[in-house]
Amino acid sequence: MSNQVDDWYKLVGFDTNIQAELHANLLRNNGIEVALQTLSAIPGMNSGAVLWVQKQELAKAKQILDSIEVDQVSDFTQQPDNEED
Repeated sequence: MSNQVDDWYKLVGFDTNIQAELHANLLRNNGIEVALQTLSAIPGMNSGAVLWVQKQELAKAKQILDSIEVDQVSDFTQQPDNEED
């Protein structure tokens, strides 16, 4: 396996660092080498991040990320109706 700089491809960008770290760990747990590039050098700035993968792992990484189910309504945003009128 070559470790040339040109072998890395941008997979996806995230708005927050925690999202990027979560997805990077998912890929690493599936045997994919991931480089995480934060978009701010200032610690504590949650400015987002970009995930980079090797060319030979690009298709597999996209497939893993595409298989994640996204629920548009989060359980945390739904408030039970406890009002008694």
